[in-house]
Amino acid sequence: MAYHVKIDVSPIYEMLNSFLVYVTKKWIQHLDIGPEWILEVEGKLSSNVRAALAPAATWPFDDFDVLFAWAAYQNDTKENREFLDMLAGMTAEDLYARVSPLLPALTIEESTRIRNSYVPLLRLWDEHYCQNMSEDQRVWLEEDAEEKRILLDKMGPELLIEYATAGVIVEPMPGLNEVILFPTVHNRPINMYCFYEGMMIMQYPVDAPEENEDQPPTCLLRFTHALADPERLRLLRYVSDEPKSLAEMCEELDKDEDTVKDQVMALRIAGLLRTHLLGSNRKEKYSIRPDGVSELNMFLESYIRI
Repeated sequence: MAYHVKIDVSPIYEMLNSFLVYVTKKWIQHLDIGPEWILEVEGKLSSNVRAALAPAATWPFDDFDVLFAWAAYQNDTKENREFLDMLAGMTAEDLYARVSPLLPALTIEESTRIRNSYVPLLRLWDEHYCQNMSEDQRVWLEEDAEEKRILLDKMGPELLIEYATAGVIVEPMPGLNEVILFPTVHNRPINMYCFYEGMMIMQYPVDAPEENEDQPPTCLLRFTHALADPERLRLLRYVSDEPKSLAEMCEELDKDEDTVKDQVMALRIAGLLRTHLLGSNRKEKYSIRPDGVSELNMFLESYIRI
C-alpha cells in the first residue's frame, strides 16, 4: 500500500534538532558543524544556563521521538515560544492523547515527565540560542521545502524521499500511511528518522549557499573524504551487486561493527550509498547509489572548470 508524504518546515524542528545535538553530542563528529560548534555555543551561554541544560544529557534519547511527534502534530503554531506555551498549557490527558496513537507504549506519566522536564530547558535554549540564529537559515529551509513540494507532484513519494535524502529508500510497507519530511540545517549532512505507529518523521539536510567559489564546495569535500580511504572504496565495491546489511558486511569483510559503521556513515554522508529501510524495527541494508557517482563527476568538473 502506498504512503502519503507531507513536506513540513518549521523553526520548531530546528529548535529541537539544535538542542538534541547540543545536549547529546550525538553524531557530532560526523556533522558539518563539528565539535567546535559545541565549544562555540558554550562560550556564548552563561554558566547558569549551561548548568540548567546539562541534566538533559542523561535523559532517554527516545524522549525526542515524543518531542518531534508533538511538533509534527501541533495546532499550526508558527514559532518556538507559541509551541512551548501550547505544551505547557495542555492538561496531562490532552498532552498524552495528542501522540498516544503514534506511540502505543507511551504512558501518560511518561508524556507528562517529558513535557515538564524539557519545556523549561527548551525555553532557555530558544532564548539564549535560537533567537540569535541567522534569519537566512529559516529562509533556506522554507525555500527548500517549497521546492520539494513542487517536486513531489512530479516525482512521487519514493523518488522524492530518495532525492531529498540523497539515498534513503522507503518502500511501501504494511502499516506505513504517512511520511513527514522536513529540512534541517544543524544535522547536516545526515538523515535522522523516527518510526511511529503508521507514520514516520524523516529529516533531510539542506546545504548553505557557498560563499566563496574559490573554495571547494562542501559536497565535493564529502566525496573526497569518503573516497580517500582504500577500505571505504573496498566496501563500496562490495555493495555494488546487491544490498547488504551491517551484519553481512562485518562477516563477509571480516571487520568489527564499529569500523564498518564508521565507513558506512562516511559513504552515506557523501551520498554514495543508498539506505534501504526494512520496516519499523530499524533494520537497514545498503547498496551503491549510482547517482552519487554521477554527482561526484559533476561537482568535480564544475569546481575545476573542465
